[in-house]
Amino acid sequence: MMKKLVIGLFALLPTLSMAAGPSMPLQDANIDLKDQASLQRGAKLFMNYCLGCHQMQYQRYQRTFRDIGIPTEIGEETLIFDGSKVGSHIKNAMGEEDAAKWFGAAPPDLTLIARVKSPDYIYTYLKSFYKDESRPFGVNNVVFPSVGMPHVLQELQGLPTPIYEEVEQNGKTVQKVVGTETDGTGEMSVDEYDQAARDLANFMAYVGEPSRLDSEALGIKVIGFLVILFILAFFLKKEYWRDVH
Repeated sequence: MMKKLVIGLFALLPTLSMAAGPSMPLQDANIDLKDQASLQRGAKLFMNYCLGCHQMQYQRYQRTFRDIGIPTEIGEETLIFDGSKVGSHIKNAMGEEDAAKWFGAAPPDLTLIARVKSPDYIYTYLKSFYKDESRPFGVNNVVFPSVGMPHVLQELQGLPTPIYEEVEQNGKTVQKVVGTETDGTGEMSVDEYDQAARDLANFMAYVGEPSRLDSEALGIKVIGFLVILFILAFFLKKEYWRDVH
């Protein structure tokens, strides 16, 4: 019995480590799936900065363009860079073996990342890179320590420096990274980059559940129908019981 318990605990370790939260509080992304301008900017950022490594292989270009208000011709001309058809899934040409060799592991598909991690996680993560020369790509991340990817939005944000705070760990005082501070070398101001991170989180939230707005609208209609049906059933019941009494 004890042996089975120990084996079960070891089997749960990966799950427990995956469930561990970030080392800093998440910031509110304040996304708005009805803001098509934000979704369009987020799509532009993803196609230009993220698609080289990460795919959205369960989402099609055509569906994306239609949902976020981009005319098909414009989307095909400005957001498809590899000659894919507009009806194709959003994929890249990077092989998994090459990706694993370059990054240590193949970059994950991001179709459902906002549903798995939340838009707040993505927003905070994009704002939490900082300079760390001990890492292979020269950067680390407060939300995801020892992350194995470069800061792909560095030209927009610049290369932030870490903010340290002394904390007690195992009876010792150690320095812990609790935030970052921009170095001012990016193409965007702090507010502009915050908006860019929000737009990208908003777009990824849309891709994670493309039919969400339609589902919410349908849900309201269904609730309205049930309310009307309840009222009719209530008066019908009173009419039937009037004859019984």
